[in-house]
Amino acid sequence: MIIGTGNVGASVAYSLINQRTAVNELVLTDINTADAEGEAMDLRDALAVAPSYMKIKAGDYADARGCDIIVITAGANQKPGETRLDLLKKNAGIFRPMIKEIMRNGFRGIFLVVTNPMDVMTYLTWKYSGLPSEHVIGSGTVLDSARLRFRLSEKLNINPKSINAWQIAEHGDSEFALWSSANISGQSVSSFLSKASLDEIEDYARNEAYEIIAKKGATHYGIGVCTTHIINCILNDERRVLPVSSYDDNNNVFIGFPTIVGRRGAIRRLDLSLSEDEGIKYQKSVNTIKEAIKELHVRS
Repeated sequence: MIIGTGNVGASVAYSLINQRTAVNELVLTDINTADAEGEAMDLRDALAVAPSYMKIKAGDYADARGCDIIVITAGANQKPGETRLDLLKKNAGIFRPMIKEIMRNGFRGIFLVVTNPMDVMTYLTWKYSGLPSEHVIGSGTVLDSARLRFRLSEKLNINPKSINAWQIAEHGDSEFALWSSANISGQSVSSFLSKASLDEIEDYARNEAYEIIAKKGATHYGIGVCTTHIINCILNDERRVLPVSSYDDNNNVFIGFPTIVGRRGAIRRLDLSLSEDEGIKYQKSVNTIKEAIKELHVRS
C-alpha cells in the first residue's frame, strides 16, 4: 500500500511497475480519493507492456490488513526556501490519527516512511503504531547516498555502482558523508580526491534537493526509485546494507545509518567505527532530531 498519491507516491508506484519486483498487489490511498483512483487507472493502462504485472487499485485503510509493506508519502510538500524540519508541525498532526486507524485495521507488516522530516516521522510512526522498531523503517539517506555516489562517479569516471560510499545521519541539513569507510574496491576514496573535492561532493549530496525544488518545485523521481529499491530488498529478503533510517537504541531516535535490510525489516545496524570528527557530526545530527521530537511532546 502507498499512502499519498502526490508526486512522490505516484513516482514510487510508477517505479514499481517499471522494475522486476515481488509486489503482486498495489493499493493506492489518498485523502483525495479521486486522485488515487485516477493514478490507479493510469498505472493499470501500462500493465500490458510493463516488466512487472500486479493488481493495482485505489483503496483505503481497511486494505491495510494483509499488506506486507505500507509506504507513507502523505504530507505537506516542501516549499522553496523551506527546510525539511519546517514541515514538522504540519505533518506530525497528520500522522497520529492515520497510524492509529491503520493499526485498528489489523496491519502487522512493515512501515516504510518517506514523508519529511523523515527521521522524525519515522519515530512518530513507531510510537503511534506500537510495532517493534525493526518493523518501522525510514527511507533514510538512501537517496542522499545515491547522489553522493553519482557525484563521485562523475569526478572519477567510474560507474557509481562500483563506489561504496554513504551519506548518513539526519535526512536533512546535518547529514554528512562517511568518508572514513568510503572506498572503490577497497581503496579509500580519499586517495583519489583532495579534501576540497570531497567537501564539494558532500555539500552537493546534502543540498541538491534545495536546488531541484527551486528549479521545478519538488523532488520525486529519485526518491521514487530509491523507495522501490528498499521495497525490493525487503520483499526479496536481500539482506543488503542500506543507509535507511533505523532505530538507534543508544539515542532513542531513528536516523540514517548503514543497516542490513531484509524480510524482517531493519535486521541490524552495522557496528562501524567512526572517526572522531564523524562521531561529533553524528551526535550533532542525533541532537537535531531529538530537539525536533522534544518540541512535539510525543505521546503514544
